[in-house]
Amino acid sequence: MIAFGAYLTLIGRIGAHRADAFERLRLGEMIMCARNPIEDLAHLRHEFGEHGGVNMSVEASSTFTVIDPETMPDLFQGRKGPDKGCYLYGRHFNPTVFNLGRQMAALAGTEAAYCTASGMGAISSVILALCDAGDEIVASNAVYGGTFALLNDFLPAKSGIRTRFVDITDTDAVRAAITDRTKLIFTETLSNPTLRLADIPRLAAVARSKEIPLVVDNTFTPLTLRPAALGADIVVHSITKFISGASDVIAGAVCSTEDFIGRLMDLHTGPLMLLGATMDPNVAAAIGLRIPHLPLRIRAHAERALALAVRLDELGLEVCYPGLQGHPDRVLFDELCCEEYGYGGVMTLDTGDEETANRLMSCLQNEMRFGYLAVSLGYFDTLMSCSGSSTSSEMSDENKAAAGISPGLVRISVGYTGTLEQRWTQLLTALKRVGLAPASAAA
Repeated sequence: MIAFGAYLTLIGRIGAHRADAFERLRLGEMIMCARNPIEDLAHLRHEFGEHGGVNMSVEASSTFTVIDPETMPDLFQGRKGPDKGCYLYGRHFNPTVFNLGRQMAALAGTEAAYCTASGMGAISSVILALCDAGDEIVASNAVYGGTFALLNDFLPAKSGIRTRFVDITDTDAVRAAITDRTKLIFTETLSNPTLRLADIPRLAAVARSKEIPLVVDNTFTPLTLRPAALGADIVVHSITKFISGASDVIAGAVCSTEDFIGRLMDLHTGPLMLLGATMDPNVAAAIGLRIPHLPLRIRAHAERALALAVRLDELGLEVCYPGLQGHPDRVLFDELCCEEYGYGGVMTLDTGDEETANRLMSCLQNEMRFGYLAVSLGYFDTLMSCSGSSTSSEMSDENKAAAGISPGLVRISVGYTGTLEQRWTQLLTALKRVGLAPASAAA
C-alpha cells in the first residue's frame, strides 16, 4: 500500500498536469480519500502524557538539558534535533509545540509543520525563507489587509522584496506576472473578504512550470479544502481563527516538507527561529485539545452560514457565499472541497455604503444581540466588520476597488450559538430597521 505522504505527492503531481474538465474530474475522484484528514490524526492523539495521562503533558521549559556534553555541538550544527529526541531551546523547538506541529501536518496532509506565534508570523517567516533582497512575489490582489501591508509596504521598504498583485482567478494573469525574480506565488484559498476561490491545481501547475513554490493561506477553510492535496507546496494558517475557535489565543502554522520546516528553524538562517515567532507551549497544549472537535465546529459554522445566506439571497440582497448557486466559483468549490464540511463559515453582505453597514452592525450587536461588531473570524458567536474600513483598511481605495471590496461590504463570520430561527429573526428585524429589507418580509 502506498504511504499517505507519497499518495498526496502523487495527487499533487496529477493535479499539476490536469488540462481540462475531464482531468479535473479525475483529480476529484482520486483525491476523495485524501480529503478528510481527521482519521490521520488518530495515531498522533494516541500518545500518553509524561505520567500516563490521556492528554500530552505541557513542556514549559525554556531550555533543555543534555546528558553528554558532546550532544550540545550536534544540536547547534543541526546534526541532532527533535527527530532524535533532542531539544535545545524553546525558541528553536519545544516538545509540546512540536507535537501540535505533527497534528497540523496531518491536518494539512504535509510531511511536517511547525507552529508560530501568529498567522502573520507564519506568512512572514515563509516569505523571508524564500526571498532575498530584490526578489519578487506574485500575489492575489484580494488578501487580508495585514498580508497586503506586509507585501505592499513593509517588505519593499525594509528589504526591496516587491509584489505584483493580480486577480488570482485569472491564471493567465498570474503566469504573465511571473519574472526571473519571482520566488513564489501567494494566495488565500478563499479571498478575504471577497470569498473568491483560488483554483489551486491550476495555480500549482503554473508554479511548477516556473519552478517556484505555491504558498496558500488556508485560514478560512481548514478541513473544507486541503491545498497540499491539490498541489500547493506550502500551506499557512492563522490558527487564531477556526482551528482555535474560541478567539482566546493568537497562533499560526506553516505546513510543508520536512526540509522546508528545517530551513525555517535553522540556527543560522532560519527566519522563524531567529525572529522569534515561535508558539508558546501553553498555547500549543490548549489548541491541541480543540483539534478533535474541529469537524463538528466546521460543519456547524457552514450549516448556519448556508441557511442564512440562502434566506438573504431570497430577499434579493447582495449576499456572497460559496454555497449559493449564483456564486461564480460554486462549481469549482464542489470539485475541490470535502463536501461533508460544507462551504465555510464566512459570508458577506453588501449594504451599499459604509454608513448603512455601520447602522446595520450596530443594530445587530446592540439591539438584536445577533453577534459582535469585531474583527477576526471562526469564533463560536457571530463576528461582523465592515471590511473596507477595518480588516482591509491598509489598502488604498484603488486597491480595494481592484479587489472588489466595496465601501459597504460587511464580512460576517457566522457563529453557531442560538437557534437558526432565533438568529434569522434578529437579522431580518435589523435589516428592516435600516431599510435593507421590506417591512413586509416574513420571518
